Amino acid sequence: MAQAVTSATIGIDLGGTKIEGVLLDHKLRVLARERLPTEQEHGYEHILGQIATVVGLLREAAATPVATVIGVGAPGSISSRTGLLKNSNTACLNGRKLDLDLEQRLGARVRLENDANCFALAEALAGAGRGAEVVFGVILGTGVGGGIVIDGHLRTGPNRIAGEWGHHSIDPAGPSCYCGQRGCVEALLAGPALEAAYRCSAGSAASVRVPEIARRAGAGDAAAQAVIERWLGGFGRALANLIDILDPDVVVLGGGLSNLSVIYPRGVAEVAAAVFNDELRTPIVRNQLGDSAGVIGAALLARAAPPG
Repeated sequence: MAQAVTSATIGIDLGGTKIEGVLLDHKLRVLARERLPTEQEHGYEHILGQIATVVGLLREAAATPVATVIGVGAPGSISSRTGLLKNSNTACLNGRKLDLDLEQRLGARVRLENDANCFALAEALAGAGRGAEVVFGVILGTGVGGGIVIDGHLRTGPNRIAGEWGHHSIDPAGPSCYCGQRGCVEALLAGPALEAAYRCSAGSAASVRVPEIARRAGAGDAAAQAVIERWLGGFGRALANLIDILDPDVVVLGGGLSNLSVIYPRGVAEVAAAVFNDELRTPIVRNQLGDSAGVIGAALLARAAPPG
């Protein structure tokens, strides 16, 4: 008897600067990978075209049947009230029927989720959170997001905002956030916020990227040290708030700022100092899948999609 052929799945990670796609087999092995620039300055229709090109290349690379569902991770989420994308920092996506427009372009069903949810799902099933019952996946990069996975399944919630820890305020007198609040976690802890804080502290008009700020802090730059200290304090308060509410089995950190080595001895200590307990038993760990987590999570969305 011939052995049944298991379909490969396509996942797309729609980022602010790049669109990445993978073809994933049933053993979670990446069979093919494609990347194109997002070029969001060219608008919404251009982004749809870039995604369609990536999907076309992956379909051409497939040696086995490809599932008829495509998983897409994107900034923001689909409103259950309007069916339109909301809360995306890629502004041209907001107010659009992104999932339905992609289905029309791609000739396939699309399961779309927030990019942080895709990261959390990948790390829960195939990365640093594997085997844990409740996983909280954190994105610390140009934005701040999060996702919750319980028993291997995403928890999105009735408002589709479960895990959006980046938009609770930890300083009502802090900087304005695009969401309309002041002192949000994202407005204080995202990469651009840390870079802006350093420019202000150092009295410099020149932009300095986060890795260089960290290097300068380690070399004794007083302005850089002060900015990193404030950032660690905010990280501790924000993540302690989350742990107080959710009490996950593990927190997995992702995004560019998760590579700051100072987080793991000192950032974790700040969380322990702020958490509502006499000890911190929650492991706070670096991701295992790196930049691939989001796109692998998107492909896993497609695998988990119900038939029909």
